[in-house]
Amino acid sequence: MAKAATHSITLEGVEIHLAHPDEFEVHWVGQEELMKQLKAAWLLVDKTDLPLNPRLVGNPGVGKTSLAYATAKALRLKAYLFQATMDTRPEDLIITPVIGEKQRIRYVASPLVSAMVTGGVCILDEGNRMGEKSWASLAPLLDSRRYVESIIAGVKIKAHPDFRFCTTMNQDASTFDLPEYIQSRLQPQIYVDFPDEEEEMRILRDNLPFSPDELLKYVVDFLQQAHHSGERHTVRDGINVARYALKLMAVQKQNSLLAYKTSLKMVLGEEAIREVD
Repeated sequence: MAKAATHSITLEGVEIHLAHPDEFEVHWVGQEELMKQLKAAWLLVDKTDLPLNPRLVGNPGVGKTSLAYATAKALRLKAYLFQATMDTRPEDLIITPVIGEKQRIRYVASPLVSAMVTGGVCILDEGNRMGEKSWASLAPLLDSRRYVESIIAGVKIKAHPDFRFCTTMNQDASTFDLPEYIQSRLQPQIYVDFPDEEEEMRILRDNLPFSPDELLKYVVDFLQQAHHSGERHTVRDGINVARYALKLMAVQKQNSLLAYKTSLKMVLGEEAIREVD
């Protein structure tokens, strides 16, 4: 039985220091059906039911992490983000030993384990950049057993009933294919697509409320053209283009069209500016 302490727990006689939840401003704009799908995956319909572990799939920059974080907040759950990479090891996902004062070892929980014991949401970002060995360490967590084991600390950690999990996965060439036994545990698959024109404008306005609409319209028109032609420019790119254009307008006194074109070239490159000429 774990005994809670301030930012730590004692589990089987081992003190484990917890990570803090992530706190930042995120507003999910548009595509309300996606939030409903994610909430449904985490819903319990019976006392014997279990939550699902969805994967949010789509191009980089379409808002997968924002969707997961905003949904966690809508459910009034603490959110813990873990950024997966090709170098992520099983111990990185669970508990890491750290040399503390007087050369004593402190056991530090990952954001995932911190979410497990506090009943929060773990968002494993870009999960398909992580190799099979690391995923294998999470297999018992992602089925009806709902626990992980730390070989380093010598403890088994059970998930709080309120614990929820999801992973985001980019669709690009720099990712791993997951084995079937892991894919079957990461269901359902929720596809996050590019927003439509109206939603894209709302997202830009929400992120840049101080921008003139004329500039945002240039950016949205470019993004919509990119979507229709199969380019991977996303609303994240659009926010960066608009933000830098605003700075150019302030510093160099450029009009919105010139600042937009200059920013487009500098943020997304020559090919992007040729697309609008």
